Amino acid sequence: MNYSYPAEDFLLVGKIAKAHGMRGEVKIFPFSGQPENIAKYRELVLVGTRGELSPPLAVLSCRTQGKMVIATLDSISSRDEAEHVEGMGVLLARKDLPKLAENEFYWHQYIGKKVRDMKKETIGEIITVFSNGMQDIMVIDSGSREILVPISKNIVVKETGDEIIIDPPPGLLELYTGGGERDEQNPG
Repeated sequence: MNYSYPAEDFLLVGKIAKAHGMRGEVKIFPFSGQPENIAKYRELVLVGTRGELSPPLAVLSCRTQGKMVIATLDSISSRDEAEHVEGMGVLLARKDLPKLAENEFYWHQYIGKKVRDMKKETIGEIITVFSNGMQDIMVIDSGSREILVPISKNIVVKETGDEIIIDPPPGLLELYTGGGERDEQNPG
């Protein structure tokens, strides 16, 4: 689903999957793949598919259940009220983002950055970031295909406001560009 909201003020952090129980709890699917992060937020705003925003809702309680979060939000106290917000996006005000430790980043900070190699040759632009369970992966649009590159201090060597310089291990980029493919006819 696409949600319309003021992106300069909010980040889309998840979606209300469904009502849970009879007391107004909701199941939230967090887009980060890290459900424990929702518990760190004091207030959330819900957004409907037509861009309507709820007032800020305090997170009264929160627990993880697999890849989901079961939360109690202020002013949602019955099953009917919880069902009414099913499918809505879950927003976090940018001003409420927790402070980062050194060498940490928020995924949204990488989206749109240009990626260059050590020779300053452009590889592409980051279109999304995801976690594979072990590490964060940047998805780079090279213009002709998507390239997946792990985000690690061994690979990301420099970062500026609008670009990232990477030093990928030998063969990584060739997996996507075809430069390292073997000849099927003559596997030699």
